[in-house]
Amino acid sequence: MSDEFDDIQAIFFEECAEGLVTAEQGLSAMQAGDVSGEVIAGVFRAVHSIKGGAGAFGHTDLTAFAHKFENVLDEVRGGKIPPSPGVVKVMLSAFDILTDHVEAAKGNAPRPADQAALDALEKVLANKGADDGAPAGNAAAAVAPVAAETPAPAAEEADEFGFVPMAVSLDDFDAPAAVDGDWIVVFKPSRAALANAGEPLLIIRELEGLGAEIVSVDTDTVPALRDLDPEEAYFTWTLRLPAEMAESDIMDCFDFVAPDSVVEVRREAGAAPAAPVAQAPADADEFGFVPVAAGVEDFAAEMQRVVETIAAASPPVGSVDTPAIAPKAGAGDAQQTIRVDLGKLDLLLNLVGELVIRNSILADRLSPADRQRVELPELARLTRQIQDNVMSLRAQPIKQAFSRVPRMLRDLSVETGKQINLETTGETTEVDKGVIEKIGDPLTHMIRNAADHGLESAEERIAAGKDPTGTIKLSAEQKGARIFVRVSDNGRGINRERVKAKAIEKGIIPADAQLSNEEIDQLICAPGFSTAETISNISGRGVGMDVVRSNVEALGGRIEIQSVPGEGTTFTMILPLTLAILDGMIVRLAGQRFVLPLAHVLETVQPEPGQVKRTAPDSEVIDMRGEYVPVKRTTEIFGLNDDRPVEDSLVVIVESEGSGKVGLVVDTIDDRREVVIKSLDQNLHPIRGLGGATILGDGSIALILDIEALVASTNRYTPKGLAA
Repeated sequence: MSDEFDDIQAIFFEECAEGLVTAEQGLSAMQAGDVSGEVIAGVFRAVHSIKGGAGAFGHTDLTAFAHKFENVLDEVRGGKIPPSPGVVKVMLSAFDILTDHVEAAKGNAPRPADQAALDALEKVLANKGADDGAPAGNAAAAVAPVAAETPAPAAEEADEFGFVPMAVSLDDFDAPAAVDGDWIVVFKPSRAALANAGEPLLIIRELEGLGAEIVSVDTDTVPALRDLDPEEAYFTWTLRLPAEMAESDIMDCFDFVAPDSVVEVRREAGAAPAAPVAQAPADADEFGFVPVAAGVEDFAAEMQRVVETIAAASPPVGSVDTPAIAPKAGAGDAQQTIRVDLGKLDLLLNLVGELVIRNSILADRLSPADRQRVELPELARLTRQIQDNVMSLRAQPIKQAFSRVPRMLRDLSVETGKQINLETTGETTEVDKGVIEKIGDPLTHMIRNAADHGLESAEERIAAGKDPTGTIKLSAEQKGARIFVRVSDNGRGINRERVKAKAIEKGIIPADAQLSNEEIDQLICAPGFSTAETISNISGRGVGMDVVRSNVEALGGRIEIQSVPGEGTTFTMILPLTLAILDGMIVRLAGQRFVLPLAHVLETVQPEPGQVKRTAPDSEVIDMRGEYVPVKRTTEIFGLNDDRPVEDSLVVIVESEGSGKVGLVVDTIDDRREVVIKSLDQNLHPIRGLGGATILGDGSIALILDIEALVASTNRYTPKGLAA
C-alpha cells in the first residue's frame, strides 16, 4: 500500500511541477501587463490544483499557504482586487514561497519562512489591493468582474479545452431574506465538472450535512429542448448556512470542484428584501428536478409536460439570437496521454540502438544478394521508424528550460538595480529531454553574465544614448541535426583589452601571445577567469562561463561568442538535436575509421592535380567550379602521420554554421551507416573535434567527428585552459 501511495504522490509532484510552470508563465505575463481574465484564471487553476492535491496527501503547510494564495487569486479573478503592479509583485513573491513549499513537501528542502508572504497576502485581501500606490480603477477595468457587468462570452472566447468561462455574482440570483450574519453560498458547476463525471448533488448534500438550506435553484439558463446540451451545467444553487459555521469548512466542500466552476461564498451583514423566486413545478423535488414517471405508459405525457415547462421559460423561437453552443473540444478526437518514467524511455532507446548495431552487423556479414533475400533493407526501414517514434516520445519543447528565466531575471533586476526586458523566441522548438535537463546550468550562467556584465546601468545607457531598459533576447532554433540556443544582450559588449590583460595577469596566456578577437572572446570561458572587480552573489568568483563551456561540450556541442563593443554580446550554444542515433559516413584517416555526420556533407571530390592550392604555409583552398573553398587536412588536426598526396585522397565538402563551406581531406569513404552515439565524457575528457564514439558492425569502435569544431580549429596557439 505504501508503494502505491508513493507512486500516486510522485504523480502529484509531477503535476505540481507542471502547475508551477503554468503559474509562473501567467504571473510573468501579468507583470508584463497582460491581466486578461484567461491569464488570471490559468494561474488560479494551477494554484487551486496544487492546493487540492496537497490536502489529499496531508501536506498541511503547503495546503495552508496555497489556500491563502488561492484566496487572493480568486478575488483578483472576480474583479474585487485589481491586478495592479503592487498586487502582482506580492503574488510573484508568494509564488516563490509556494515553489519552496513544494520542494519542502518533496523532502528536498526545509520548510520555508512564509510568514512575511502570508502577511502580505492577508494585507492585499484586507485592503483589496488599494494601498499599493497604483490606480485601482484602471487596473480593475482590465478584468471583467461578474457576468452582470459583461456580456456572455462568445464561442470564440472558449479556453483551450473548449469551455466558455463564466463569472457569476450573487446579485444575479433571486434569494429570500437572509438572517443577519448567515453565510450565503452560490454554486454553479462548470462544463468541465460534468465532463469529468462530477456530481453536483454530492456537493449539495455535503453542504446540507453542515446545516445548509437550499433557498433557490436558478433554472433561467435552461434553453429550449432542441438546444439542450446534456454535458452543459444549467442550474445554479443558492444556499444558506448558519452564521457560526467557519468559512474554511465551507470551502473544504469545494476542494475537488473544477476550478472554473462558480463558487461564491459571502456573509450577509443584514436582511435583504425578499425577491420573487423562480418556482419549480409542483411535483419537483427539493433540488428543482422534475421526477420522471416510473410507468412506461405515462412516459409520453411526462415528457410533454417537461417540454411545455421548459418552453414556457424560454423565449419564443426567432425572438432573440441564441448563440451557438461551443463545440466540444476534441469531441470524438480527444487525445489520451499516459505518464511514462523517463528511465523506461532511455532503456527503450538503448534497445533501439542495439537493434541498429545488429542491423549493421548483418549488413557487414551478408552479401548483397543475401541482404535482399532476408529483406535487410525492410528491416532497416522498420528500425528507423521505431527510432524516430522513440525519439519523438523523448522530444520536449525547450520552453521547459526557458520557463525559469523570467523569475531569474526578476531577482537579478532587483539585485543589480538594472531595468531588464526579456524577449523570447522559438520556445516551441523540440529538443531531446536529456538535452533540456542538461542545459539548465549553462543557461543560468549565461543569463546572469548578461545581466551583471553585459548590460549597463540605466544611467550609463542614457549617457550612451541608449534606452534605459536593457534587453536580453533568448532564442532557440533547429538547423539540420543541431539546435542553436542564443542569449544576446544590447549592452556594452566585451572589453577585449581588459579581458586580455586579466588573462595575462592570471597566467592563462603568456604576455606576448598574439590572439584574434574571437580567441580573446573565448578567454572568458577559461577556468577561474573573471573581470569582476568585486565578489558578489551574482559573479566575481571565476566560475560561470567555464561551466557553460564544459557542460555544453559534454553534450557533444560547443559555444560560440560574438561581441561588438558598445552594441552587445551574443552567446550561442550549438547542441545536438538528439543524443542517440545519427546518419553517418564511414571515412578513413591514416588507416583508421571515423564517422562523419551526413547532415553536414554536401559533396565529395577526387582532386585533380593543381586543383588544391596552398595560399599560406598553413592554409589551402580547392577550386570548386570557380569558387575557392578552404581545405583542412583532418589528419594534421588530430596529429596523425599521413604523407599521402592530396591527389590520392578525397575532399569531402561540408557546410558549417560558423565557417560556411570547408573541404576536409580524408583517405577513402567506406560506407554510409546509421550509428549509435556513445558519449566519451563517461570515461574520457571531452576532446574538441570529436562528438562521441560508436560501435561498427564488426565490433570495432569508430570515433564520430564534430564538424563544427573541426572547421573552427586552427593550428595557431590555443590558450591554456581552453585546450581539450
